[in-house]
Amino acid sequence: MTANIITGVRVLCSIVLLFCTALSPAFYAWYIIAGTSDVLDGWIARRTNSTSDAGAKFDSAADCFFVVVCLIKLLPALAIPLWIYLWTGIIAAIKLINILYGFIRQKQFVAVHSISNKLTGALLFAIPLTLPLIELQYSATFRK
Repeated sequence: MTANIITGVRVLCSIVLLFCTALSPAFYAWYIIAGTSDVLDGWIARRTNSTSDAGAKFDSAADCFFVVVCLIKLLPALAIPLWIYLWTGIIAAIKLINILYGFIRQKQFVAVHSISNKLTGALLFAIPLTLPLIELQYSATFRK
């Protein structure tokens, strides 16, 4: 129950992010709260032995919503070369094929929460936090 409330916080933070200017202090504050909720909900569910299929699906839906909102806000704020869009599209297609394959084989949507998947998520989450610190002149620049 508590874990699902925390997942709900991520959904609410994602909605608030839609109304924030990308890369502003308010954006970063809500972004960090949303990211922290993503870590906490699963941890609390496991600690309190309250994991459930419904909770896992809610978590995955909240993750997808958060990612879509971040893309909506961040992509227009960055000058990203075409090859990065293509590369991202290929990665997204591979992930979608894996999800569909899992659904066809197991008759359910399979969300893998492996250590490498969590590490990938953490690294993706860190990208907007590093933009003010690391110049991305070879891959993306800020739009002016």
